[in-house]
Amino acid sequence: MMNQLQGLLSTMRLLDLLDILVVAFFLYWCYVLIRNTRATALLKGLVLLGLFTLVSKWLELHAVSWILEKLMTVLIIALPVVFQPELRRALEQLGRGKFYFTSRIMNDTDWGHVIDDVVSAVTVMSQNQIGALIVFERAVGLDDYIDTGIRMESLVSKELLGNIFIPNTPLHDGAVIIRENRVMAAGCLLPLTRDRSLSSELGTRHRAAIGMSEQADCVVVVVSEETGAISYTYGGHIYRHMDGESLRNRLRTFLVAERRRRGVSDMLQKWRPLK
Repeated sequence: MMNQLQGLLSTMRLLDLLDILVVAFFLYWCYVLIRNTRATALLKGLVLLGLFTLVSKWLELHAVSWILEKLMTVLIIALPVVFQPELRRALEQLGRGKFYFTSRIMNDTDWGHVIDDVVSAVTVMSQNQIGALIVFERAVGLDDYIDTGIRMESLVSKELLGNIFIPNTPLHDGAVIIRENRVMAAGCLLPLTRDRSLSSELGTRHRAAIGMSEQADCVVVVVSEETGAISYTYGGHIYRHMDGESLRNRLRTFLVAERRRRGVSDMLQKWRPLK
């Protein structure tokens, strides 16, 4: 084995090494592009489907293997449609020459400042019956929805959030999406839930919050414009009539405690493309 490896290394040219590095960089770039979108889950499904196909062949399950092969053929044809937003974003970044990457490490103190600013802003808006819709990105990236709004990439502050949601301003009707300690975009469009069992008291803003939490593992904070009531949604469920301290504790649970439990894997998810 060692002799074969030494023979392979002895025949490798500089151009071969460069070829390997270019392919590795391209694959990693593709991974970064889809990591912050819902396409990650679709890609995992394709990988599992491919593994099932190999296992069925190994076990000589001819009928199952034939069905999986035909299904894989259909999916390969459908890939350009399924990954259309990611392909468009990749071509845009390629044309703009955005190949650089940066990292941000968020500790518990940083998260505490972000949560305190959001809770302070939400409390003031609740007292003044100003509607608000704030999305916290977690493991599943929300670039698809960030692209529907006005990109900001500004540091989170209670003053900024208060100004965004002032009534009759250009951005107050949409949602704010927060990634770590930055407001990535404002005025974003969110999908509405299709759950018809919801109370008629819940308007478009609340239905958009529920719909967004159905699509990803994000946490969405809502302030009612009619009553000033504070709510949050997660996993397609809405939790209403929260006070400031209760909301702060829930956000700490979702954004700090769970990330701490993920340990080293969370640090790998901190790498983001510089846009």
